[in-house]
Amino acid sequence: MASAARPGMAQGAGGATSFSGVRLLIAGLILASANFIVVLDLTIANVSVPHIAGGLAVSVSSGTWVITSYAVAEAICVPLTGWLANRFGTLRTFIVSLLGFGLFSVLCGLSSSLEMLVLFRLGQGFCGGPLMPLTQTLMLRIFPREMHPRAMALWAMTVVVGPILGPIFGGWISDNWSWEWIFFINLPIIGVIFFGVFSMLRGIETPTQKLPIDVVGLGLLVVWVGSLQLMLDKGREEDWFSSPFIVTCAVVSAIFFCVFLIWELTEEHPIVDLKVFRHRGFTAATISLTLAFGTYFASVVVIPQWLQTSLGYTATQAGYAMAFSGVLAVIASPLVPRLMQRVDPRLLVSLGIGWIGMVACLRAIWWSTDATFWTIAMPQLIQGMGVALFMVPLTTISLSSVDPRETASAAGIANFGRTLAGAIATATITTLWSDMARSDGADMVGSLNGADRTVSLLEANGFTPGQAKAALAQIVEQQGMAQSTTHVFAIASVVLFLAALTIWLAPRPRRGTPAAAGGH
Repeated sequence: MASAARPGMAQGAGGATSFSGVRLLIAGLILASANFIVVLDLTIANVSVPHIAGGLAVSVSSGTWVITSYAVAEAICVPLTGWLANRFGTLRTFIVSLLGFGLFSVLCGLSSSLEMLVLFRLGQGFCGGPLMPLTQTLMLRIFPREMHPRAMALWAMTVVVGPILGPIFGGWISDNWSWEWIFFINLPIIGVIFFGVFSMLRGIETPTQKLPIDVVGLGLLVVWVGSLQLMLDKGREEDWFSSPFIVTCAVVSAIFFCVFLIWELTEEHPIVDLKVFRHRGFTAATISLTLAFGTYFASVVVIPQWLQTSLGYTATQAGYAMAFSGVLAVIASPLVPRLMQRVDPRLLVSLGIGWIGMVACLRAIWWSTDATFWTIAMPQLIQGMGVALFMVPLTTISLSSVDPRETASAAGIANFGRTLAGAIATATITTLWSDMARSDGADMVGSLNGADRTVSLLEANGFTPGQAKAALAQIVEQQGMAQSTTHVFAIASVVLFLAALTIWLAPRPRRGTPAAAGGH
C-alpha cells in the first residue's frame, strides 16, 4: 500500500488510499480519460461506417458489425471484471486491460477485411469492458468518501464527452485521412494514461484472493449473448425467421439463456449474481437504464448514417451535427450532484429520460429531406440536458438499493445491461429503419401523383428516359428513408417515456446517499 508520507495522499478508512489537492485532480483526470477512450470507441466508428464499408467492399448494414461486435464483447466481459480484480488486483487488471485495448486498436487499424476487423473489435471490447467499472472503482478508492458524488459526476462527464468528440474525430479522420486512423489515435492517449497510472497509482493495489471462476456460467453467457447478437445482425440479410440459420440462432439463444438463469441462481460462485434483482430499487433502475440507454445509443447510430446516405452529408459534417448532443450535458453535469441533495433522484431521472423522449418527438415532427443543418443539430443540443440529468442519479439509485457486499455484482450487472442494450438496440433499430424505408418507399410509389409528368419534365431538361426514371426512384428512396427515420424516432419516444415512468417503481433513496462504488 502507498505510504501516507507521499505528497497528496492519505490513508482512508478500510485501507483505501485517498488523494488530495492537485494530485487528486490529476489522478482523477487520468482515470476518467481511460473511461473516455472506451466510450469514444463506441461512437467514433458510427459516422465512419460508410467509409469502412467502402474500404472493405461490404454493405453499410454489414459495416454496423464494427459497432455491435465491440459492444457485445464489452457486455460479455464486464461481469468477469469482479473476478479478475479479486484474483489479480484492481490496478493490475486495469493496466493489462489498457495495454490490451491499445494492442487491439492497432490490429483494428491494420485489418484488411471485415472479418479481421470484427475479430479485433471483439478483442478491443473484451479489453475495454473491464476499464469502465475499474475506472469507477479506482476513482472511488482515491477520492475521499464525501467527494464520491463529484467523482461519479466526473466519470459521467466522460460518458457524455465521448459521444461529442467521437463523431467529430471519426468524421474528420475518415474524410481527411483514412478510416484506419480512428483506431490508431487511441495509442497516444493510452500512452499518456499508462504513464500517469504507472507513476501515480502504483500504491493503491487492492488485495487479491483465489476464487473459483464459474466456467459453465461464462460459457452459457457467451453462447446465448453471441447467438442473440448473431441473430439480430444477420436477421435482415437472411430474411429473419424464414432462414433456418436465424431460427437456429434464436432457439440456441433462448435455450442457453434459460439454462444460464437456472445455473446462475443455483451456483455458489456465479459469474453474474442474479440475486441482486430481489432489490426493487436495483431492478427498476436497471430496467430504466437499459431501455433509456439502448434507445439513446441506437439513435446515435441511425442519425449519422441517414445524414450521409440520404442527405448528402460528409462524415465530418455528420460528426459536427452529432456533436451538439453533449454541449449542454457537459455544462449541466457538474450541477447534478448538488441537485441530488435537494431533489428526489427519481424525479431527476424521470425528467432527464422524459426530456430525451420529447426530443425524439421533435425529430419525428421536424425532420424531412428538407431539414437544414440546424434542424438536425438543435434537437441534439437540447437533448444534452436530459442526458446529464439521468446518468448520475440512476447510478446512485441502482447501487444504493443493494447490500454493501453486493455493490460489485450490481455494478457489473448494470454495466452489462447497459452495453448489451446498446448492441441489441442498434441491431434492432437499424433493421427496423431499413425495413420501414423500403415499406414507406413502396407505399409512396403506389400513391405517387404526376410521376409521368415529372419524368417528361426531366426528359425535356436533357435526361434520357432511363436517367429520368432513376432520378425519380432516387427521390422516392430519399423520401422513404426520411419517413422511416421519423417513424423510428416516434417509436423511440414511446420507449423513452416508458423508461421515464419505470424508475418510479424504485423506492426513494435515503437523502444524502453518496454515489456507490461503480465496482467490478
